[in-house]
Amino acid sequence: MAELVVSMAKRRLGGLAYAAAFTPPLLDPEVEEPGLIAGPNGKAAKKRYNVYRNNVTVSLINALADTFPATQRIVGEEFFRAMARIHVRQSPPASPLLFEYGRGFADFIEGFEHARALPYLADVARMERVWLDAYHAADAAPLKPDALASIPPERLGQATFAAHPAARVVRSRFPAVTIFALNRQDGPVGRLETAEPEDGLVTRPQLEVFVRRLPPGGAVFLESLMAGKPLGKAVAVALEDDERFDPAANIAGMLEAGAFTAVAVSEGGRR
Repeated sequence: MAELVVSMAKRRLGGLAYAAAFTPPLLDPEVEEPGLIAGPNGKAAKKRYNVYRNNVTVSLINALADTFPATQRIVGEEFFRAMARIHVRQSPPASPLLFEYGRGFADFIEGFEHARALPYLADVARMERVWLDAYHAADAAPLKPDALASIPPERLGQATFAAHPAARVVRSRFPAVTIFALNRQDGPVGRLETAEPEDGLVTRPQLEVFVRRLPPGGAVFLESLMAGKPLGKAVAVALEDDERFDPAANIAGMLEAGAFTAVAVSEGGRR
């Protein structure tokens, strides 16, 4: 029995050593192919390894193209794939789940020298990443529009909310929501009519993901509620951020969007 355990341990260590030699060169063409790779009849497998290496890189670039279609449409396929290839070599996958790949792509774009002429591009990519996260988020029933009706008006300011698993807020110094929407749809891209900063709310109350442009103060308001602040405090923070903030319209909007799943009021309140 002891000999079997030792044998299995050696085999495992051998497998780890093989993986350690096999994996690093996959995403770096400057690294020489591992010498321990052998093909049929013990022949060297340099060509086979390079084919596999290229397939791995291409599959990751394709995964990024699937996740960031608007980003690719903005810069064009050739530019996108060249940019994605550099990112792939710098940032190998950390998860076996392919849809998880690309979480750092927007930050990469923000620092990518050749994308500086498009300062909004990173925020569009962030919105696309958030869209995918919302798509894969857990299902949950959204709060009903009349959920606040049973709370006494004098206690409404103490109400706290539980965010929907799919709800995300994306903030931008650019009209990223409009640019995202123009480039995610089929057909010709329409003319951009605004240069104003835009914040977006991404939700998936049922099966479909929705992206909504938030009104003035809306992002600060929702972020406060998602952080657990009571409604009254969230309203005050939003008004401080932007005096144009409309509490009634934003409360109605967040309920319509399905951004929350539950509401509670501290002691003596109702759910």
